[in-house]
Amino acid sequence: MFVPSPVIPSFPPEWQPVVDKAAASLRALALDLHAKERFCSDPVLQAYMHKVSQRYVAGQTVGDAVRRVAQIRAAGHRASAEYMGESVHDEALANAETEVFLNLVRALDAAGHDCSISFDLSHLGLLVDEELGYRNARRVIQAAASSGREVMISMENFERTDAIYRLYARLHGDGYANVGITMPARRHRSAQDLARLMEIPGRIRLVKGAFHEPESVSYARNSAELAQAYRSYAATLLRSGHLCSIATHDRSIQHDLTSLIASDGIAPGQYEFESLDGLGTEQVANLRAQGYATREYLVFGAEHFLYVLNRIAEEPVRVYQAITDLLADYTRPA
Repeated sequence: MFVPSPVIPSFPPEWQPVVDKAAASLRALALDLHAKERFCSDPVLQAYMHKVSQRYVAGQTVGDAVRRVAQIRAAGHRASAEYMGESVHDEALANAETEVFLNLVRALDAAGHDCSISFDLSHLGLLVDEELGYRNARRVIQAAASSGREVMISMENFERTDAIYRLYARLHGDGYANVGITMPARRHRSAQDLARLMEIPGRIRLVKGAFHEPESVSYARNSAELAQAYRSYAATLLRSGHLCSIATHDRSIQHDLTSLIASDGIAPGQYEFESLDGLGTEQVANLRAQGYATREYLVFGAEHFLYVLNRIAEEPVRVYQAITDLLADYTRPA
């Protein structure tokens, strides 16, 4: 059954330059470590951030994440869970955060849920030492592999790309077949990256890319060039039969790719459509109703500064929603 999607509110077209500037400012703020520290440690600001985050975040604890996974699975979707955090510069903290991921694996195993694990390598120690990031990633991947669980490495800002891809290739070279990688379509280098990543059998999660990056590195977020690149990379993945996740909320891209799947007779099994939990629920339900494999990607934890600001930046009209959430007692629906 087709579930009608609500109309997304938008600013008038003539406002687009201002909207783009606001989005860029939000993304730049998301990467400001001093601002992050202030919002995450100041009791007053922290309370406001927690209220705004409820629309985008499953909760604070492993238990919250497992409960949300159960709801996603009951709706017929696969799930992926990420404990939020990035840019850790302390070895002891990186090791402690790795334990949370291991607890998540154990909790999902105990509950019997089909749910992949996602993480930022910088959360596990990449910025402290590449070997530390590798060792901690391997610990999570090994634990997940024992129950046949997939692990996805998330993408980070462009300066970390080579190290992330390098460790991904190394993990597969060391025999960890249950690990996949996230690739942002908006980076100019992604055409070459995709060819190399497709030589590795792990799942490729294709996203547009949310980070604030210079035009010398990436296409503008709302540009025709990015939309064209995403369609091209997705078509390559779908036609190749490579394991992949088509992770976008862009309705026109979803429509074009489902048309491609139908016209080319691409068999199910190797691809899925993915949505961020709470942001594309109606779209992913529609795709599921049409018979496509679908996944919802949830996040949990207290380190939601970067994530929430990037979500608001994708649709700056959500600034108004954030203000409403601050003034009202918003409760995230089940």
